[in-house]
Amino acid sequence: MKTLIGGTIAAALGLVGLVIWFNEFLQVLAGIIPVMLLFAGCLAIYLGFDELKETWKGSDTEDTLVEDESEIEKYKKEIDELKEEIETLKKP
Repeated sequence: MKTLIGGTIAAALGLVGLVIWFNEFLQVLAGIIPVMLLFAGCLAIYLGFDELKETWKGSDTEDTLVEDESEIEKYKKEIDELKEEIETLKKP
């Protein structure tokens, strides 16, 4: 209940303050918007560059994965051996 009363008082004071200092509010808003756009743009550039680097790395790893088919066969053989060992352990 205290939170509801405190929130109502704060909202009323905020509304009154916004009406009284509306021009100052617009000046602050005019100063904040360009800075926020600058930060958001820098963040978008950083994330886009990071994603681009990941796609470059991804294309390199795909080529190396296709070339290592001998390792794939080795791992398939190891998996089959482990499956056989599990089956022998399951038998009482």
